[in-house]
Amino acid sequence: MSYVKHFKHADDIVNHLNAVIPTLTDPLLQAKYVGFVAVAAVTVYELAIKSVFIEFGTKKHRVFGTFTESYFDRINGKIRLPTIKDDYIKRFGERYKKRFEKKLERISEDYLRKNKRDIKSSYGNLITWRNDFAHEGRLRTTATYSEAVQSYEDGKEIIRCLAETMRS
Repeated sequence: MSYVKHFKHADDIVNHLNAVIPTLTDPLLQAKYVGFVAVAAVTVYELAIKSVFIEFGTKKHRVFGTFTESYFDRINGKIRLPTIKDDYIKRFGERYKKRFEKKLERISEDYLRKNKRDIKSSYGNLITWRNDFAHEGRLRTTATYSEAVQSYEDGKEIIRCLAETMRS
């Protein structure tokens, strides 16, 4: 569960902003906070994903852990769901990829039924918003601050699913 500690950074920012955002009257400034939350969220996702894989490698063998740490040091925001499945998990074996896909479908369906939101879409949207903001300075005027925060919370389920997959 060491990956969870990374969420605290973004959680602290979101908790602080939750008190600030309702006081803002400038819609452009509110849109900028959507980009800011997306950057913070994707950054902690990346850190959490690295932790999951490094912990997995280290548990298998100390040398494998060192290799895994070196390999994942360079992922730099490349954490879209297909990349996680087809580039990262697959390297550890097809059975982990199949396990992740099966677990993700189950968790995604349960989450959709309980919360009426698709965690895979939320996760993907947040990465898109982050990239638009961080690389092109574009603001998503169609996404609200609340949607960004909710997408961040939804996306944590993807990371939890990954951690559960790589734990066993």
